[in-house]
Amino acid sequence: MTNTARNLQRTEARPVEAAEQARTRQTYSPRADVFETGESIVVVADMPGVDEQSLDITLERNVLTIRGRNSGQEREGYRLTYAEFEPGDYERSFALPQETDRARIDAMVSNGVLQLTLPKSQEATARKITVKAG
Repeated sequence: MTNTARNLQRTEARPVEAAEQARTRQTYSPRADVFETGESIVVVADMPGVDEQSLDITLERNVLTIRGRNSGQEREGYRLTYAEFEPGDYERSFALPQETDRARIDAMVSNGVLQLTLPKSQEATARKITVKAG
């Protein structure tokens, strides 16, 4: 893994505001895998029960923060008898490497899995230098 992927670090969540401490919902830090190609860094985070309407992704300064809300799933005609997943919120922040092209970040969520594609800026991508004969 190159320095670019290593520099994509998890930052600690900011302290919760006093007004928000009364929440009874659990907040989870979603597990994530980070992959790197020559052109981008890809972050894949598990956020069960979260869809595109309940997902909020912000970029402030050099920190990318993902927040999602899982309201639980009720299935018509069924009565829940056992559950291992509780409704709750997800929050995780990452410090972005300087060479990330912030204008082209892409996010997609499918079946509770968020995929963020963080393209590298043109200056950071590897390129072949043509050598001319003198």
